[in-house]
Amino acid sequence: MAAQPVSRMLRRVLRSSVRSCSSGALVTQPHPGEPSQPAVEPLLSQVPSGRRRFLREHAAPFSAFLTDSFGRRHSYLRISLTEKCNLRCQYCMPEEGVPLTPKADLLTTEELLTLARLFVKEGVDKIRLTGGEPLIRPDVVDIVAQLHQLEGLRTIGITTNGINLARLLPQLQEAGLSTINISLDTLVPAKFEFIVRRKGFHKVMEGIHKAIELGYSPVKVNCVVMRGLNEDELLDFVALTEGLPLDVRFIEYMPFDGNKWNFKKMVSYKEMLDTLRQQWPELEKLPEEESSTAKAFKIPGFRGRVSFITSMSEHFCGTCNRLRITADGNLKVCLFGNSEVSLRDHLRAGASEEELRRIIGAAVGRKKRQHAELFLMCQDSPPAIPSISFRDSLHVQGLRHRVSFSSQMVTSWKGGWLPQIPLLAQRWLASGLPQRHYGSHLDSDANPKCLSPEPRAPATPSGPLPTSDQLTHVDGEGQVAMVDVGGKPDTERVAVASAVVLLGPVAYKLVQENQLKKGDALVVAQLAGVQAAKLTSQLIPLCHHVALSHVQVQLELDSTRHAVVVRASCRARGPTGVEMEALTSAAVAALALYDMCKAVSRDIVLAEIKLVSKTGGQRGDFHRT
Repeated sequence: MAAQPVSRMLRRVLRSSVRSCSSGALVTQPHPGEPSQPAVEPLLSQVPSGRRRFLREHAAPFSAFLTDSFGRRHSYLRISLTEKCNLRCQYCMPEEGVPLTPKADLLTTEELLTLARLFVKEGVDKIRLTGGEPLIRPDVVDIVAQLHQLEGLRTIGITTNGINLARLLPQLQEAGLSTINISLDTLVPAKFEFIVRRKGFHKVMEGIHKAIELGYSPVKVNCVVMRGLNEDELLDFVALTEGLPLDVRFIEYMPFDGNKWNFKKMVSYKEMLDTLRQQWPELEKLPEEESSTAKAFKIPGFRGRVSFITSMSEHFCGTCNRLRITADGNLKVCLFGNSEVSLRDHLRAGASEEELRRIIGAAVGRKKRQHAELFLMCQDSPPAIPSISFRDSLHVQGLRHRVSFSSQMVTSWKGGWLPQIPLLAQRWLASGLPQRHYGSHLDSDANPKCLSPEPRAPATPSGPLPTSDQLTHVDGEGQVAMVDVGGKPDTERVAVASAVVLLGPVAYKLVQENQLKKGDALVVAQLAGVQAAKLTSQLIPLCHHVALSHVQVQLELDSTRHAVVVRASCRARGPTGVEMEALTSAAVAALALYDMCKAVSRDIVLAEIKLVSKTGGQRGDFHRT
């Protein structure tokens, strides 16, 4: 989809005429057939001059009810429109979803607008609509339109997963939507499906392109960074800002109920910044806006910018100006606090506006200086766990196709092109082929040999592997010990392992036709195998950490046994072998396949997990016959 040049859209916006609305505020009215003017970030200098003049003339002293005991003025209100969501992001909620509040206990549209009107009257000038997923609420456009009528409200934003954005954005813009935050944690379609447990990558991309087409600038893209899952894509995301007006915001992984948060999964702001500076030493820090949660940077010559939300490593509690209203009407003065006040109950009990102000003021007055101790413990960043970058080199192949998702997506974004789903599906799902055959590999460099579809020539066997009469992980006193490899020379190490998953006819047919409700089992198993190889030293206690230079995971259907054959290959240069990495990769890929299919059949057998070959060690090579 070719986007209109932004300069052309800006010229159209500037030609807009001015008319007066019933409130006395001045708003812009586009010419017929032209896109309506996008509202902008809440910088007063960017507000149209008539509206700016009105806001200044009618500015009132900031309400004491919204000022806490530390002098923080809360001018930013986030309103959850729904608890429901059409995705199941792994860092956000459990796969089975969360218990939903009965509809009768949720705020009605009128109650929501009553509360919004009260907060704006007391000094709130920015409202962001959230969820769940706010764009699945049927009356979201009408809510935006009614909020837009509130005098004193300068900015109406929305945070969305982008699935419904392209369809609704023109209406939302016309209703008065100012800013957009879109969640996107990967540029790899298969990994997107793995993270959110649903399909929809291309709908999100279409929504981002639609926002750019309609003149929103910047379009904020929120990316939650998780070690072992998407930290290898940092550079790809930043590269998008070269030609597009994006603000890519990297968010430190935070704990929430049900997301099984693990400290080791968090990638700190400093670690991410170091990664970016290695690629772009000229990266420069931008001045921080008042009450901003983001640390913003820009690469000279790039259209967009990159930001970091440092909720864990460097909290921003001291300048917090945010309040939240949940979908069931509870006021939260801190996202991470447990204290809530039900404004819904007071509304329905007939509380007057003055009584509501006192209730809100009391809650704001109780707000703590900073959020929970768990997060403050994280201010000292955790030690960096070495990770293997496989930027531009995660591949999923059918029998005839191999596509580099990451590099392809960067190319498509820069050119403003949105790939059509059926064509891409044919290329990376290979669903139309009689036999499905998946492979992935990751490389730490751009060695063309590593990217070649032709297999490497096998090493010449040098005889059977000599065995030892002692357990190498036990010392002379029988105590567990890690082998000291400090004196061993660095050599090229390669290992191949395999596993077989006997699915049975029913599950096999669903996998073969890619009809499982959970998604593409082969893609998920493949990604699991790649991740497992990288994390072997964390899973197997006495394994050394190995800096892998190459991982390849292939899955092939075996119709005679109704099985999937997994083959994992690992390569590294170092003093110790990589057979454990290969075995772990094959075993975890098999387990992931079991997990994807267990709802269909429990009569699934994992078998024949074995080392196929190993080369490069001091004791000679091994090849299973």
